[in-house]
Amino acid sequence: MARIAGTTSRTLRHYDDIGLLKPSRIGHNGYRHYDQAALVQLQRILLLRELGLGLPVIAEVLGNESDAGKALGGHLKWLRQEQDRLNRQIASVQRTIEAVKGGGELMAENMFDGFDHTQYKDEVEQRWGKDAYASSDAWWRGMDAAEKVAWKQRSQQLGSDWIAAAGAGIAADSAEAQDLARRQVEWLRGIPGTPAAAPGGDVKGYVIGLGEMYVADPRFSANYGGESGAGFVRDALRVYAEANL
Repeated sequence: MARIAGTTSRTLRHYDDIGLLKPSRIGHNGYRHYDQAALVQLQRILLLRELGLGLPVIAEVLGNESDAGKALGGHLKWLRQEQDRLNRQIASVQRTIEAVKGGGELMAENMFDGFDHTQYKDEVEQRWGKDAYASSDAWWRGMDAAEKVAWKQRSQQLGSDWIAAAGAGIAADSAEAQDLARRQVEWLRGIPGTPAAAPGGDVKGYVIGLGEMYVADPRFSANYGGESGAGFVRDALRVYAEANL
């Protein structure tokens, strides 16, 4: 079972110990046996783990949604949307590579297919207001292709540096972590529509709150290597905000 699911027997035993995945029965020899319902449960756990959720949150999600078919149907819909978006991004990058190597002209509308920021329009307006979305949308659309590429590269590098620092096990209040926090705040200040960019905005509250969101929302935590990495970012940002903002 562990081999087929791409996990370890130790992990399965741990899931049993914490009540997340109980075997259907345990044989006289101590072997754990899993029936169809248990296999479905394991699949749901692994899917949620890939979203960056911690085990306590997964337990809560599974407890709140007892209809496995309905839950998996929703997850399948999300996976297909992600598949479509990634396929479009792959094709976009391939076209860019071909244009760069062949000396062809780069077309912005082709380069950024699959990088659709408007999918979060409703959520942004609900969280921070319509003006926040309108300002940031106008800022993004006002960039030329080279500026958009540079901004994305800067964002990806910042995320990679956070993941590397978290993996190195350095302290959140260390000089290296605080330099990363400084870069993160400077990056946020460059995005119109956010409290970090607005004159007189609550930059400190915004940065601390955003750090909490990095941990709570798997879409954000995935950018920092999962919940643990996002927790490191949150702690470093809080230290920086308390001392400098």
